[in-house]
Amino acid sequence: MKNVLKDDKFFSMTWDYLNVYLPSQHQNSPRTAESYGDGLTIFRRYLTDIRGRTIAEFRFADVTYDFLLDYRLFLENQGYKPRTVNQRLAVIMAYMRYAASRKIELTQLYLNISDVPYVTVPARIREIIEDRNTLESLLSAPKPSVKGIRDQIILVILYDTAMRVEELINLDLSDICVSVDEPYIRVRGKGDKERFTVVSRQSVPLILQYISIYHPDQRKRSVPFVYTVIKGRTGRMSERNIERIVQKYADQIRSKYPALPEKVYPHMLRRTRATGWYRDGVPIETIAVILGHADIKTTRKSYASPSVEMLRRQLNTGQCDNNTVITVDDEKPMWENDQELAKLCGIR
Repeated sequence: MKNVLKDDKFFSMTWDYLNVYLPSQHQNSPRTAESYGDGLTIFRRYLTDIRGRTIAEFRFADVTYDFLLDYRLFLENQGYKPRTVNQRLAVIMAYMRYAASRKIELTQLYLNISDVPYVTVPARIREIIEDRNTLESLLSAPKPSVKGIRDQIILVILYDTAMRVEELINLDLSDICVSVDEPYIRVRGKGDKERFTVVSRQSVPLILQYISIYHPDQRKRSVPFVYTVIKGRTGRMSERNIERIVQKYADQIRSKYPALPEKVYPHMLRRTRATGWYRDGVPIETIAVILGHADIKTTRKSYASPSVEMLRRQLNTGQCDNNTVITVDDEKPMWENDQELAKLCGIR
């Protein structure tokens, strides 16, 4: 698209960045481009409503360290959570990095603002469903009705394959390959990257039952695997609808399992499954591949959570009995005088 602003203006490249670079060259999902567009929009409103600057006059050179730090403080004062503040800052950083790649003279400006500190995010334990009986009760909570079978297949696939909720929504019937020796599902993940995820043999009968009810004409393969029908039109189920289904059955079993987290959502099933693999000894590299992570650090940070039992086992390894007396043999010093000790320490 032809620029409507001179190339020294901050917003002169935003259209190309959001509509060409992110979705095509960078192969980001539409949700990522939308999120970055929202971030740039919020920054623009800060400029016009708070700082009294117009799009037409605001230049790249105006994005200084102090200016961006003031923006961070503004977001904090507006009550945004630390993660949200950091995401808003990351959007500006990423756009400036893109601009610098297009115009080399902007590189120093980008380097200057890259030192703006992010807000410290409190480290919290990410909840999973620890109790096995609670998990099994949740997965089997839907009643054996037509609607219940659909809801159960949603819960089971989210947990069994550890796929993201948006990946489940985007599944077509042709992606389900369970009538083979090694059942699997083809998943389109972030960045439109395809991967295969295995399906446990216990889940296969449930999937086949669901298909027989919701996809009786299996010649139509390019149709949503999980769908809704509104006013006679079939469409993919929304993420919000799946979130409601997961929470609905969690609430149903809560009286029997009070330790269940108050808010249960699709990603908790993914985290529960992946953490279970880790605790069962599955290599972290394999888990990263199953989850569709490009960087193993993401897997290790989010899912490599040892159980209390694992920690206790490790702490007890090599522990002495109460009656064991530990003795230390007399050691001969490595030095005879202070002068030699000084040399060992690398000083005179």
